[in-house]
Amino acid sequence: MQNEIIVITGAAQRVGLALALDLQQAGYQVVASYRSVRPGLEQLQAAGVITLQCDLTDLPSLANFISQLQSLGPLRALIHNASDWRKDPPAQHQSLLQQLEAEAASFDYLQQVHARAPYLLNRALLPQLQQSEQADIIQLSDFVASVGSAKHIAYAASKAALENLTLSFARQFAPGIKVNTIAPALLMFNAGDGEDYKQQALQKSLLQTEPGAQEVVKAVNYILSSRYLTGRVLALDGGRHLNLP
Repeated sequence: MQNEIIVITGAAQRVGLALALDLQQAGYQVVASYRSVRPGLEQLQAAGVITLQCDLTDLPSLANFISQLQSLGPLRALIHNASDWRKDPPAQHQSLLQQLEAEAASFDYLQQVHARAPYLLNRALLPQLQQSEQADIIQLSDFVASVGSAKHIAYAASKAALENLTLSFARQFAPGIKVNTIAPALLMFNAGDGEDYKQQALQKSLLQTEPGAQEVVKAVNYILSSRYLTGRVLALDGGRHLNLP
């Protein structure tokens, strides 16, 4: 494990931050991407994590990020954590064209973050993953990828695309590289969430709890240690799939 390299995208806050700090402390050399400066960056850098700026929706920025990673040598794992919980645009009744442009821009952006970037990174970094004795690609999806969402239709579709990539890459990269996805439901609330919203959200799952980022950290460590798991979506939803309306 010592000095084996794990790349995590979008690791400056929340789940990505917890993952990067845990894996760095466990003895890996973590390389974390970030799009914009956040307070968590100082924590990462203080812990010894290598931080690289990258806009995953911008191809020149992505190419620069890949070039920096290619100079590091073999990769133990690539974790696609970067995400954007963006709602569908509101209706603009005054202009059909403006409505279409807004919806297309939002849809394309979410596909770029959640599906295109992982697709491109997986293919570009394949030679480095193949250089490791054991290698993993782990993708962070969402519960709504399997059930849909009334307010986040484009988001749910992009996460469903990510889950489908799991199947194709697991087939293509076997037997040397395992490819799996983790699909959480509610993990952690935001600072501004009200008590009424929290209670309503908790009632959606059977276990009615806010598990926190460590639930994903434990799942990632399980996948890394497994020698017989690939092409699977690991659901962390507190039984929410059994509690649908």
